[in-house]
Amino acid sequence: MKKTIMSLQHLLAMFGATVLVPILTGFNPTVAIFSAGLGTLIFHLCTNGKVPAFLGSSFAFIPVIIIVKDMYNGDLAYAQGGIMAAGLLYVIMSFVVKMVGIEKIQRYFPAQVTGAMIAVIGLNLIPTAIGMASANMIVAGLTLLIALCINKFGKGFIKQLSILIAVFSGYALCLVMNLVDTSIIKDAAMFAVPEFSLPKFSLESIVVIAPVVLAVFMEHIGDMTTNGAVVGKDFIKNPGLNRTLLGDGLATIVAGLLGGPANTTYGENTAVLAITKNYDPSILRRTAILAMLLACVGKFGGFLQSIPGAVMGGISILLFSMITFVGFKTIKNSDCIENKNNIVVIAAILVIGLGTSYLEKQGISIGIPITESVKITGLSLAAIVGIVLNRVLNNSEFKSENIKKTTVEKINPETTTV
Repeated sequence: MKKTIMSLQHLLAMFGATVLVPILTGFNPTVAIFSAGLGTLIFHLCTNGKVPAFLGSSFAFIPVIIIVKDMYNGDLAYAQGGIMAAGLLYVIMSFVVKMVGIEKIQRYFPAQVTGAMIAVIGLNLIPTAIGMASANMIVAGLTLLIALCINKFGKGFIKQLSILIAVFSGYALCLVMNLVDTSIIKDAAMFAVPEFSLPKFSLESIVVIAPVVLAVFMEHIGDMTTNGAVVGKDFIKNPGLNRTLLGDGLATIVAGLLGGPANTTYGENTAVLAITKNYDPSILRRTAILAMLLACVGKFGGFLQSIPGAVMGGISILLFSMITFVGFKTIKNSDCIENKNNIVVIAAILVIGLGTSYLEKQGISIGIPITESVKITGLSLAAIVGIVLNRVLNNSEFKSENIKKTTVEKINPETTTV
């Protein structure tokens, strides 16, 4: 009974963000919840059940999913194909990490690259949130205000439920204002199998979506490091970063196959671990099973689809602003801006990431041509240029790091840290 109650807390913690992503992109929310549960079980299988983590819908993929959705007149099946390709790229990276070591890989994803990319993802999403909020600014504003107040003045676990409480409050307000289409709930069956859908594949969608993995690779490392710090274990070494990447990749492949958004490890559930001090991984597996069962409740799916856009717009402004903040905080905390070359890298990523996205919305396509009809554009182009430019401008640092590491290892291998 105690484990079930603990599982419900984790379920509530992941619920808001996991549901928000499919609502914003057009995927079926119940499929997303089912995929999150199944993906979590796959992750635990790959990591030998050692990491107390839950996988939910990834915000980083929202802009590219929307781009592909527009490219194919609303057909999300091609986005599913791109998501599966991204998951496969994660799997490949897991084998690369195992072969060459995490230290060598990390050098290609420093703070000036990953921080800037995270900031670009957030900044690209904010206009979408404002567009949703514009449907009813009063509802959106009050929803946002409630979330901000709970985050500011809330205590303990209540603070972790700020998104959920804000959404329910906004929904209640819309019910009073007669802005909710309740017929969706009435027409839904009590129990129903989630509406799974098969993917479609095209080079265009894969080129747009898959490279986003380059931007979230370091985010995954950060999640695993934070989770390990809370639990008091080094999950990067045991079970190993290669295993956590493999679990994340396979979970994303399965999500794309079934019709859900890409999966990623959730910091919300790590926060619950810190609050409860209960680090039993089996509780997270129980949470995953509960999520899969909940996804089969038809009325619940109907409720999710009936949430007004203004409510989700209000809460999205907060969430997407926080993503932007995390990106800039990553840059600030690393002190990378003390190097002028890094400022150039950050500026290039921001200009390319935001500029190409703006032009794409105006119907102007700019990017690196792969074939006559395929181009690397937007976020993918920004990530690739950032990695290459950083390698070129900071080439001397790459060499000096190798020299320094070799010297230290010769003196005292046991004290060497990266």
